[in-house]
Amino acid sequence: MRQDRHDGHHGPDGHHGPDSHHGRGGPGGSGGPARYGDGGELLVTVLRELGIDTVFGIVSVHNLPLVEAVDRELRFVPVRHEATAVNAADAYGRARGTIGCALTSTGTGAGNAAGSLIEALASGTSVLHITGQVESAFLGSGRGFIHETKDQLGMLRAVSKYAATVPSADAAGRVLREAAHAALTAPGGPASVEWPIDLQYAAGTDAPAPITAPAVPAPSEGELAAAGALLASARRPLIWAGGGAARARTELADLLAATGAGLLTSNSGRGTVPEDHPQVIGNFATTPAGRALLADADVLLTVGTHFRSNETADYGLELPPSHIQTDLDAAALGRVYPVDHALHGDAAAVVAALLPYAGAAEPGWTDRVTAIRGEVRATLHDTIGPQAAICDAIRAALPRRAVVARDVTIPSSSWGNRLLAVHDPRDNVFPRGGGIGQGLGMGIGAALARPQDPTVVIAGDGGLAVHLGELLTLAQERPRLTLLVFNDGGYGVLRNMQDRYGERRSGVDLVTPDFERLAGACGLPYLRIAAAEHARPVLDRAVASGGPTLVEVDLAALGPMKTPFTPPVKIHGRGPGQ
Repeated sequence: MRQDRHDGHHGPDGHHGPDSHHGRGGPGGSGGPARYGDGGELLVTVLRELGIDTVFGIVSVHNLPLVEAVDRELRFVPVRHEATAVNAADAYGRARGTIGCALTSTGTGAGNAAGSLIEALASGTSVLHITGQVESAFLGSGRGFIHETKDQLGMLRAVSKYAATVPSADAAGRVLREAAHAALTAPGGPASVEWPIDLQYAAGTDAPAPITAPAVPAPSEGELAAAGALLASARRPLIWAGGGAARARTELADLLAATGAGLLTSNSGRGTVPEDHPQVIGNFATTPAGRALLADADVLLTVGTHFRSNETADYGLELPPSHIQTDLDAAALGRVYPVDHALHGDAAAVVAALLPYAGAAEPGWTDRVTAIRGEVRATLHDTIGPQAAICDAIRAALPRRAVVARDVTIPSSSWGNRLLAVHDPRDNVFPRGGGIGQGLGMGIGAALARPQDPTVVIAGDGGLAVHLGELLTLAQERPRLTLLVFNDGGYGVLRNMQDRYGERRSGVDLVTPDFERLAGACGLPYLRIAAAEHARPVLDRAVASGGPTLVEVDLAALGPMKTPFTPPVKIHGRGPGQ
């Protein structure tokens, strides 16, 4: 692996910017259309325009020229499953605040990627997914050409924000750039391009043309003034930040300072304002203290949140009657909760426009916000028992800027998504769609996106087993990544639900490997946490190693939480209120 591939120019915060590279025939060139020898050469040009230096995928007879060019000119990471290729590309883009790229084969390969494309679509994250396709002469023929599948483009359209087929060698550059533009246009999402193999091998011309950006919606002056008047009247204001608020970080911090409001967040909105800020309550809206604060608030401003079911107690959470909502997605306005003022527009622009209307909170309100911020954290810290030592040790071992990638598992759902402090939304990587097994792939993508920062992955034994082969990717690429595997011998969340509401266990108790021997077989260092006092020295050692380490958290030895964790979902006919 040539290390000189990864030493490109870095933008702010050490992240590669979109102007990091300029390829032959790209924007800014001269002399008319450029010739390229095959699709791989063209792809590298477009990726350099996008500032992408690392691509994730699996090599195939139906993407060979693309993989060879990327591996020759940039960095190709050969993951072990197509779903991981998309997860890793997704997290690569999240960790840098840009876009990632995945290469998969056609047919089954594209089908394997579909679940991870659903995750990127649910999260609104920017991914350029390029899949092969059979020779253009056989497209749609149904004759059984190897890797052929029925209506692959229709499948890709169902799970992507944008999907297209490369129709000719000369049109390939246009299609790739349109796809990337669609993926990057807020709200983002995955864009899929299927590329017939004969057209990948073909030479062609590339004449980049400007792509017209869609107009950014903005509320009218009258709409802003009406919403501003309500905000000005607030004496007990609250703000709720979702994933869309990441584009308004400075503006939100200014609004907190001006109003004295408390800030609640969805999981996606964490880090929009650093979570050590005294007015940031965080992802605690459904706690008793969070509900009490919402009940007493007189005005709520929500920014870029879609009020997911698991963050609103299946929509049972009550919000203040006076509600201002802003979102770039018009369909999100008023969809879940009634809204007095629906402001369709970019979060940063709308919050900045509301700032002059800000009035100060009544005496004591901000102090109450800060007290509740401390109360909900102390309560959760106590509730999770010995796992609190691991939460504390992770934060102590990491610098302020570091990636925390989390799979869907009890430690993530109970305290990783709330108590483990996040200071920047680019550090907060997790499957927002709720799918299990994606955490390690996301961690690998994020770690390779930001090699200067350590990455910690929180996974369960059940989730890790979904893509156990990616331990080999971890061993091969050797990023600065600590993999924490919480081993409870199965699907702990579902086990707790069945124990609480059912009469027997079904499908939740699993055989798990000997993780020490597994790590050794893969050539990975191994450490174990079996008691609370092990957490700090083990994590300090793993993070300081500068490479990958598998850390097993032996939950049987560590001891249980004070209260078994069950998710906030309805169990019809069994749970409370059914």
